[in-house]
Amino acid sequence: MMRQAGRYLPEYRAVRAKSDFLTMVRTPELAAEVTIQPVDIVGVDAAIIFSDILVVPDAMGMHLVMEESKGPRFPVPLRTREQIDALPVPDPMKHLKYVMQAIEETQRRLQGRVPLIGFSGSPWTLAAYMVEGSGTKDFRHIKRMMLDEPDTLKALLKKLAVAVREYLEAQIAAGANAVQIFDTWGGILTPDHYRMFSLDYIAHIVATLRNDGVPVIVFSKGAHHALKELADIGADVIGLDWTVDLHDVRNLIGEKVALQGNFDPSFLYASPERIRGEVMSLLQKYGRGSGHVFNLGHGILPDVQVDNARAFVRAVKEKSPVYHA
Repeated sequence: MMRQAGRYLPEYRAVRAKSDFLTMVRTPELAAEVTIQPVDIVGVDAAIIFSDILVVPDAMGMHLVMEESKGPRFPVPLRTREQIDALPVPDPMKHLKYVMQAIEETQRRLQGRVPLIGFSGSPWTLAAYMVEGSGTKDFRHIKRMMLDEPDTLKALLKKLAVAVREYLEAQIAAGANAVQIFDTWGGILTPDHYRMFSLDYIAHIVATLRNDGVPVIVFSKGAHHALKELADIGADVIGLDWTVDLHDVRNLIGEKVALQGNFDPSFLYASPERIRGEVMSLLQKYGRGSGHVFNLGHGILPDVQVDNARAFVRAVKEKSPVYHA
């Protein structure tokens, strides 16, 4: 489950009560502890390293602030070419060493029980936060830059593509068994602008990434128009949100890549019986055969009941062999 270590777990909240979010991210022992919690408590069959996509711009010198109930914020957002030119590409083994240490510590504690997934934001998604300065509904600043100063935005995206690639390579070297690129804001772009300002940079990362056979997952939320193109960039798995039909997507691209998704996260508010029914429905949509990573279509919501999360995982484990055999 995406964002599987989080506020829905009482055990997570107990750790969080003693440390702020960024302290947890930057403390390998704490990050490892909460990374493994869903494996032990909910029964998921992969761990996702506890971190945040915005550690990359933070490592580039932008000061990341996490405000309770308000989310992440960069007090000095990027608005000029001079600011962008001054940004360094971080050395992940130096400026993000705590992430690599968290991966190593998590693997030490897991002892091979389940694989560990690392991740990064995509260049476009990271740029959106860096230019806007915080979460937003209209993306006015980055879209103005995209239209009025495309070369300025491309300079930032090129720099981020290098930073993301090197960061993912460092995670793989530290022991990540798979890596995922989150393009959370890909769906806010028109198809033409998506290809120019998001897809091209993701494709470049995938094409140049030294992954040593480690699977690469790309999740571009809302970019349904580009599924065929995403399937051609060389990634091993394409993530899907819950607004597309899994059967249709498998017919479209499922033979080229594996598919990840795409259970509606809000369905976890329903009764365990209904959750089980929706799991079975989604498995039927995919049909027989391998190549499906059952997952939520976006992050788990913070007030989901733990028993419902367990029921979801249990249903997938019980029914997948039946429907995917």
